[in-house]
Amino acid sequence: MIMRRHAFHAMYDERLAAATKPFNARGAKVERCKTCQIAKQYCICEHQPVPNLDIAVMLLVSDAEILKPSNTGRLILDTVEQGYAFPWHRTEPNADMLAVLNDETLQPIIIFPEDYVDDKTRVLEMGAQSELNTTLSEGKKPLFIFLDGSWREARRMFRKSPYLDRFPVCSIKPEAVSNYVMRKSENEDHLATAEVASLVFEQFGEEKTANTLALWFAAFRESYMLSKTRFSPDLTRPELNNFIALIKNETLL
Repeated sequence: MIMRRHAFHAMYDERLAAATKPFNARGAKVERCKTCQIAKQYCICEHQPVPNLDIAVMLLVSDAEILKPSNTGRLILDTVEQGYAFPWHRTEPNADMLAVLNDETLQPIIIFPEDYVDDKTRVLEMGAQSELNTTLSEGKKPLFIFLDGSWREARRMFRKSPYLDRFPVCSIKPEAVSNYVMRKSENEDHLATAEVASLVFEQFGEEKTANTLALWFAAFRESYMLSKTRFSPDLTRPELNNFIALIKNETLL
């Protein structure tokens, strides 16, 4: 089965074509599937979930993040039908991105910690359902905007993107420490982009998509780590089997 390609794959291909030197970061010698970025013998493309039609997602991706096979932002676009991905530029924002932000059928909502929001009136109280309903009034579809990069890069993207200043901010404060072990973070409680998205979807009442993404992330993480020599792999792949079993029985999601 061929995986459904989406906006992140198109952005990746464009960035790869523009590269002036090979990608030589850690793990570059692994022969990977070009779509799921996992070692070919552990490819998970045939198990890609059926996408959600009720929400939209935009990824603004730092240049350093686009070609990393460990990127998890693209997993989000595996789970939603209306997904956008744009490389972030400080001085020249993408015209197509601006057009999406101005789409009258969408309500952009930025996902970022409220501690970094100067105007606190922009911050949505996630426990207040009436406020969420007001934000999503007039039948608009939510467009969740994720700043996909290292924590340092994401802070810079938030501060240096004035075209985002007019939109509400959804702040997530998870209690659980991240399960993201593919790359070390400067903050031990820093969540992978896919983990954040799963929490956001749950907060907005999209429990099925939240659970699907959480299971898909776990299956990706497990399969990705099988090519890491410093780990003892479990070739029975319990996370992938769990994902397959639960997806086939959607009542469990």
